This record gives sequence, C-alpha cells and structure tokens, in this order.
Amino acid sequence: MELPTLWLFVGPPVVGGVIGYFTNDIAIKMLFRPYRSLYVGGRQLPFTPGLIPRNQERLAKRISDTIMGSLLTPEELQNLARRLLQTDRVQAAILWLLKLGLEQIQTDKNPRTARILANVLRDLLGESLPRLLKVLARREDFLEAQLNQIFDQVLLEFQLSDEQATKLADWLLETVLPPDMIRQILVDFLTDRNIQVIDEGFREKTSGTYWVVANLFGVRNALTRLRTFCLDEKDASNTRLKELIASLSVRQRLREWLQNISLQNLPVSTVRQLRKTLRDSVRTYIQDRGSDFLQELGKSVDWENLAGVILSRLQSSEAVTASLESVSLELALILERYLERDLETIVAQVIPILNIDQVIIDRVKSTSPQELEQAINGIVKSELQAIVNLGGVLGFTIGLLQSASLLLR
Repeated sequence: MELPTLWLFVGPPVVGGVIGYFTNDIAIKMLFRPYRSLYVGGRQLPFTPGLIPRNQERLAKRISDTIMGSLLTPEELQNLARRLLQTDRVQAAILWLLKLGLEQIQTDKNPRTARILANVLRDLLGESLPRLLKVLARREDFLEAQLNQIFDQVLLEFQLSDEQATKLADWLLETVLPPDMIRQILVDFLTDRNIQVIDEGFREKTSGTYWVVANLFGVRNALTRLRTFCLDEKDASNTRLKELIASLSVRQRLREWLQNISLQNLPVSTVRQLRKTLRDSVRTYIQDRGSDFLQELGKSVDWENLAGVILSRLQSSEAVTASLESVSLELALILERYLERDLETIVAQVIPILNIDQVIIDRVKSTSPQELEQAINGIVKSELQAIVNLGGVLGFTIGLLQSASLLLR
C-alpha cells in the first residue's frame, strides 16, 4: 500500500487524537488563563481574562452560598458547638483560665489588680449592698432567724461576771452618777412644786404615828433645807453624799444587782416581746439609716489596703488552689445547662456576628487567579488530566471510525 493511501487511513485517528487532546487541554487552561484582560487596538480580546478570573466575584458568591447552605448550616454549627463545648473541654479551659489568673495575681507587681478589686469592694459595700438591704428590709421575715438566734444564744444567756459587774458599778458611780451629779439631781428634783406635792401626799395618805408626824412637822421644811444645803454648801454636800454612798455600801449593792441581771429571770411573754422588739428595731434601723451607715462606712475604709491584704491571702491560700478544679467543674456544668437550653438562640445570634459568608466571599475574591489555579489543580489535577486524555481518546476513536468508513467505501 502506498504512503498516501496509508496516511489516508492512519491520519484521521492520529489527527483526531491530537486535536481532542490539545483542545481539552486548551479548554481547561482557558478556565484560568489569561489572568488579566488583553487589549489590541484599544479593544478587549474575547475570552480574556479566563473564565474563572472573569467571574471570580460570582464564583465567590456561589461558593459561599454552597458552603453556608449545605455545609455550615445552623444545625451543623450547633453540632460543632456541642462537640467543641463538651464538659471536659470546657472544664479544662476554665481551669486553665483560673490558674492563669491566679498566677497573674501571684506575679503581679503592679497594683492594678488591687485597684480593680478595691473598686469592686467599694461599689459592693457602698452602692450595691445598701440598695439590696433597703429592699430586703421591707420583708417581714428579714433576718428573723439570724436575730432570733443571736437573741437566744447571746443576749438571753448573757450575764455579767464578777469583774465586769465591779468595773461597771465603779464606772456608774464615778462617771455617770458621781456625788456632784447626785447633788445636782436632788436640786433639780426638789422644786417648790415637787416639795408641795410630796408634803401633801404625806399628809393625806399616811396614818397612825406617821400621820401625826406628817401633819405636825411635815416634810416641806426638811426638803427645803436639804435643797438649800445642796445649793449653798456644794463641797460639804458632795462629801456627805460620798460618805453616805460608802456607808450604805451602794457600790457593793450595785455590783450584786448588775451581776444578777439576766433576761432568763423575766417572764416568757416579756422575753418574746423583747425579741420581737429587737427584730423590729433592727429592721427599722436598716430601712431608715442602714444605707447611709454603709455608705459612710464605705468611705472610711481603706479599700486599696484591704484589697492588697485579700490578694496576699489568696496568693498563699491552699483552699483556693485546691478548689480551682471543683469550681471549674461547677462552672462547666452551669455553662452546659445554659447551652442545652439556649444553644440554638446563641448560634442564630453568632452567625450574623461572624459573617462567615462574607468572609468566604472576601477570601475568594482576594485570592489571585494563579493561586486559584494552583489550588484547584492541587485538588483535581488527576481528574483534569483524565479529561485531557479522554479528549485524545475520543478524537482518536472518531478518527478510527472515519478511517473505517473510508475503508468500507
């Protein structure tokens, strides 16, 4: 068979295979290239830039819609959040944060932490606690159990010791009621009106020998002379009163009386009334002046010094270190219960904040065509090469069919 005749039958498969191979290869490369628009004579050449660079913005939107519609759905994000926020993982994260905070406090040479804690304590005692007490004090049972316990265990069983009674009796006689004070009380009490009332009372209400004495002698002159003596002879009257206190053993009698004072000697009804009065008085005081008292107390406290003392105690507290794990577990369980109830709402609020779809769009748009080509080739390079090879095979097959047709003719 001559060469032209041989080429007539061999040429179509060879040419078809070459055309099919290179056509698919060119078509695939035209997806990405040229990367930029080409111009000739001020006019843009067709098919420039490539298909993907020319439609990169629309491609980014399609990729975003596909990912958000099929992959990162709210349900899938909820499942992802549940896997990430398992109790053991959350506990480990919280424990790490607590340990980190404790280490920061221990190594912090800057008083910033102390100032922050001082501001918290100042606001708590000076602002928050007074308002809270004002509201709680309106309740009928406010501090009822605590005050009853204090009354029953402290006040009801309280009794002065011998030493305490002695010191209190000395204080009363030397500071509260010294002889000069008693003399002044007598002078103030023995007014003309009081003397007249006492004298008339003795005359009318006594009988027997006392009636005779009261009506013949009366007490007016004696009381008047006593008042005059106290006014004119101050030093002498003070001395007499002092001697009288000593001779009557007032100090000893007062000490014994103070030592025998006890609420347990009172009737049960009186004790109950005293307890109720104490509770009502405390509640009324807190309602009226409790907030002002706490605010004034808050102003007088050196909060920065107190905060420094608290932080120093925390640094060396074994209880704090030992309780970190249990505290982290409790916080993790609280967070878990909260997530079980409100995870769907949280995810619905987080999705717009994260703006994942726009992040995907911006990331795809900011990627250069070269990087896109490399990324896609890295994923489907073998598949694209298979398409090129398939084009060659199809071209070769069509050429064989054409050669077979010529041969049959």
